Amino acid sequence: MSTLRLTDVRKTYSSGHLEVEALRGITMSVEEGEYVAVMGPSGSGKSTLMHILGCLDVPTAGSYELAGTDVSKMTETELAEVRNRRIGFVFQGFNLLPSMSAWRNVELPLVYAGLARDVRRARAIAALERVGLGDRVDHRPGELSGGQQQRVAVARALVSDPALILADEPTGNLDSRSTADVLSLFAELHDSGRTIMLITHEADVAQAAQRTVRIRDGLVEQVVAA
Repeated sequence: MSTLRLTDVRKTYSSGHLEVEALRGITMSVEEGEYVAVMGPSGSGKSTLMHILGCLDVPTAGSYELAGTDVSKMTETELAEVRNRRIGFVFQGFNLLPSMSAWRNVELPLVYAGLARDVRRARAIAALERVGLGDRVDHRPGELSGGQQQRVAVARALVSDPALILADEPTGNLDSRSTADVLSLFAELHDSGRTIMLITHEADVAQAAQRTVRIRDGLVEQVVAA
């Protein structure tokens, strides 16, 4: 079963009389349990594609199915529900709240889902243990290294058991050692059956995936197997 499937996805931005075609017909699929990297130069449509994959934007034309559900025609409320329950996000900037402990940061998707506090805490701590931070659950982001902060972000992405982990330049703010640490974690998650979509401009990071989809000028230019 495909975790995600895009069929002739197009995205056009309009500003007055000017129209910019960011995506010009992307067709691709990612199967359950795959680990896929997306690469492309600046202006290739990579960021637009990421926004559509993450249900942060919708296509102008074409269809996008996530876990068998067509999200292209959903309302904003429905899209928010998909973002919270079916997609785990990992961002370049970690996006952690500095005043909150690691487990409180990890539990946030479950707060929005309305789960009880004791359930949230148990699941958040379990997720932190899964990424090797069981001894850091009460530490705030400022007390953690960059690699550890990204592991907290990965735990937050995992805590709602999503169909897809979408990582947008997850190593962009990390040194080489922390980058290797995070990529090792993604490899472990992939080996356990997780579906991972990695957006990156770094060839050595993309090589960690099973295959790389290169896009240019809003189109799939090449698909390269690892």
